[in-house]
Amino acid sequence: PRSMMTVALFIALVLLAVALWNAVAWPPVREHAAGQEHVSLLIPARNEEREIEAAVQAALRSDGSGVVREVLIYDDHSTDRTADIVAELARSDPRVRLVPPVPLPSGWCGKTFACAQLAERAAAPWLLFVDADARLEPDAPARLVAEAVARGASLLSAWPKLEMQSAAERLFMPLLNYVVFTLFPAPLSLERELPALGLAHGACLLARRDEYRRTGGHAMVRGELFEDTALARAWRARGLRSLCLDGQRVVRVRMYDSVRAMWRGFQKILYPAFRREASFWVFWALQAAVYVAPWVVLAVTAARGAPNPEAGAAAAAGVLTRLVLAARFRHPWWSACLHPFAVSVMMAAALSAWWRCRFGGGVEWRGRR
Repeated sequence: PRSMMTVALFIALVLLAVALWNAVAWPPVREHAAGQEHVSLLIPARNEEREIEAAVQAALRSDGSGVVREVLIYDDHSTDRTADIVAELARSDPRVRLVPPVPLPSGWCGKTFACAQLAERAAAPWLLFVDADARLEPDAPARLVAEAVARGASLLSAWPKLEMQSAAERLFMPLLNYVVFTLFPAPLSLERELPALGLAHGACLLARRDEYRRTGGHAMVRGELFEDTALARAWRARGLRSLCLDGQRVVRVRMYDSVRAMWRGFQKILYPAFRREASFWVFWALQAAVYVAPWVVLAVTAARGAPNPEAGAAAAAGVLTRLVLAARFRHPWWSACLHPFAVSVMMAAALSAWWRCRFGGGVEWRGRR
């Protein structure tokens, strides 16, 4: 019905407006004078034998200003050669240290406990948590400290550049930025200190050590699968300043390198991310109604010789939203044109995650369920 497509068009235009606002007004990490306070660079690693050497080498190369005091890697009960590779790296650079695993306590998620163990052993006034698949750019640690000091933030996250190599990655991986930056008003989070406006990306997260320890740090979010944004919100709830900035020029990450890995990664993200099942179904229905249904209606009505203009406008608004974000994050334009297909696959992964969590024992990632 035309009234339903009118509603879909209205919502699509609202989401387009949010995307435009983010694209124009969300600031990047600046290239101002580097900070000189020391940094402990902390990498949680579980079965990262393919990534850990490149991650550590990139971390060491990023230290153009000499602020990185140490690079600590927590071996999160790896069953591959992660620990051996780190031990070899430690022999060539005294700043590199391997933190051996201890049993995971009840109530903790693996990554949150790994980060807490690293922070406990860190000696520098700033803690920079970096994922094993993240690659820091030159002078990134010093620039992040300078940015945090300039903005009065004791928790600062840099949203990374998505590194995409295959056609499948270029088609599906931009969906991660699309989901966040059509729903979250990032520029507003810089102006308002509301806990609900906390946002962070765990691939690159800087915290002032004294504030981290005073609040409890990752212990505040010990059971959270999405510990990054949960930590930013808990930080704000305690009256502290947390910010998330565009960090494409300071850090990049290749999250998933195959279709299978993307499917499993989307399963891990798309259902467990929601605290309430109702919120998940609202999100799922929103994607279906705004980004898929208009194309179906447009095709059906065009075949009947009476195209629905509201459906056409809603479909165009959805593609335009993706094009706006593609320009902002330097994603390929052609993936935006295939947005309805990509969203349909994402929705299928979300349904699969819901089914597995409700009836199949949960979703699995890196050997943990």
